[in-house]
Order: sequence, then structure tokens, then C-alpha cells
Amino acid sequence: MHFKLLVAFVNDDKTAAVLKAARSAGATGATVVNNARGEGLEETKTFFGLSLDTQRDIIMLLVEEHLARHILEQVAEAGEFESRPGSGIAIQIDVEDAVGVTSQVARLHEIVEEEL
Repeated sequence: MHFKLLVAFVNDDKTAAVLKAARSAGATGATVVNNARGEGLEETKTFFGLSLDTQRDIIMLLVEEHLARHILEQVAEAGEFESRPGSGIAIQIDVEDAVGVTSQVARLHEIVEEEL
């Protein structure tokens, strides 16, 4: 079985919606890193030296390669990445190998066979 790593950088108020959308699209789990910071095209605004940017979360999803694009699209929709500039981004990375996913492989076989 081949995997992709989806990494989404989302505003922290969208994390729950993105996780729900990913699971609905076939993701079997996620890792969330809280309180990340970042900048887009526009510089972060400050007020007396204090940053006014919103907190971001990093969501990492190890997903089966056949489900990856669909999950990525659902994540983007839930996070409003295209409709609200600066709300976040998501990327997809090829995974050469993975361990510790044996318990998920049986379930993923069922899901992938249904999809194909």
C-alpha cells in the first residue's frame, strides 16, 4: 500500500472543520500541531510590537494514495483556502515508506476497493 502525507496549515478556528472533512473523505487519523505561526503575501500586522496574526495549526494526515486528492480537496473546502485568501494552504507529499500503520491497512483496503 502506498501513502501520501497531506500537510494543512489552517487557522485554528477551522481545525475542527478540517479534521471532520478529512475523516469524512476517508482519512483514518491525523496529527495536529498547535500554535504555529506564518505569513502569506501580506506582512503580519503589529500593534505596539505585538503580533495581530491569528494562530495556525498544522494538520498532518497520512492517507492512502488513491484517496489523497479527494481528501486534499475536502480539506481545502472546509478550510476555505480558495475563497478566503490567507486562511491556509495544504500540500501533498509522496511517502516512500511508513511503519506503525498495520492496524489501518485492513480498513484502508476496504475503502480503496469501494472507491475503485
